[in-house]
Amino acid sequence: MTTNEALVKYCLRIGDSSLILGQRMAEWCSKGPILEEDIALSNIGLDLFGQSRTMLTYAGELEGKGRTENDFAFKRLERDFYNNLLSEQPNGHFGDTVIRNMLHSAFYFHLYSALTKSTDSQISGFAVKSLKEVTYHLRHSAEWTVRLGDGTEESHDKVQESLNNIWEYTEDLFAMNEVDKVLISEDIAIDLNKIRPLWNDTINSIIERATLTRPEDGYMQKGSLNGMHSEALGHLLTELQFLPRAYPQDKW
Repeated sequence: MTTNEALVKYCLRIGDSSLILGQRMAEWCSKGPILEEDIALSNIGLDLFGQSRTMLTYAGELEGKGRTENDFAFKRLERDFYNNLLSEQPNGHFGDTVIRNMLHSAFYFHLYSALTKSTDSQISGFAVKSLKEVTYHLRHSAEWTVRLGDGTEESHDKVQESLNNIWEYTEDLFAMNEVDKVLISEDIAIDLNKIRPLWNDTINSIIERATLTRPEDGYMQKGSLNGMHSEALGHLLTELQFLPRAYPQDKW
């Protein structure tokens, strides 16, 4: 695998995760528990879509086949997506969304912090900009985790159940393959084994503040790097891709 081929897949991995979680956040539009949170969740979604556009556009430029961000977003099948499994999980109730976003944002906070030193100027520039956004995403979801976890008995029990149910998808965040090996050797990407202890410290601190209990690592799901996903992604793509597929000649 060449460096260019690896970088295309790496950009798709990051861009797809932002796209899919952004679509999940868009599903909250007009459905937030309070007006302020409705706006906050929508804004997080817009940040994620912006991040996705940058990475998918760069992937198209590297690939050199004329594919655009829209081609990657709307014209690929489920098995051609490389987003992490956590990002595609359904919103559920507000607590489910908060816990999913907290786990996801903590990972990308540390990943983008490391990627600011990437030898690829496009990746490092993207990381610098995105780090500002994901810092807010992490703070938002972390504070809500604490508020709900250390709130009423009902809110505590609900978010503990949310954490228990989604925990099995967190291992997929740290999956690596030949793409990582190639890019790490050139200091373009970061070894995710170096990110894991940082993520653990952040997550453990939030969980402790929220008076929650960290789940045990039992059966943990992986597979996104090989295009293997939960059934949730297929349903999401049906909605995300409907209009461009129904009217392929139109301009968006």
